[in-house]
Amino acid sequence: MELDVRLAAVTEENFEAVMDLPLLKQQEDYLASNAYSIAQASFYPDFQARAIYAGPELVGFLMYDRQSNDRVGEYGIYRFMVDHRQQGKGIGRRAMELVLAEIRACAGVERITICYHPENPVAKDFYASFGFVEVGLDDDHEMIAEILPGA
Repeated sequence: MELDVRLAAVTEENFEAVMDLPLLKQQEDYLASNAYSIAQASFYPDFQARAIYAGPELVGFLMYDRQSNDRVGEYGIYRFMVDHRQQGKGIGRRAMELVLAEIRACAGVERITICYHPENPVAKDFYASFGFVEVGLDDDHEMIAEILPGA
């Protein structure tokens, strides 16, 4: 049975609930706050903020950039979180499938990147399961992993 997971725009109606989505204490060092991300998306038109819903319930948040590092054709996923109370149910996996499909549907996609802390083996294994390959550390010492649009 396929999960009823969908991505939706962050709007005036849901942004406060998105900002209030909790992380576990040990996850807080790995991810910027949703409030910060929503603020970024309001000032940078290439940033796309998405609420993650499982059925009618808001369960997570993600954000991607349509022109990562000012490189046309390079998309970067910058935030990806699922409420800790909803983790382990396949919601994150389905949401990642949906965002990758959304990005791949855009014209001219050449590369999709995601960054994570190298000390986070759960993130490494999760992203690798989609075909992301580590390519090195960025200036903030986060691991950069990439996937090509056809992968």
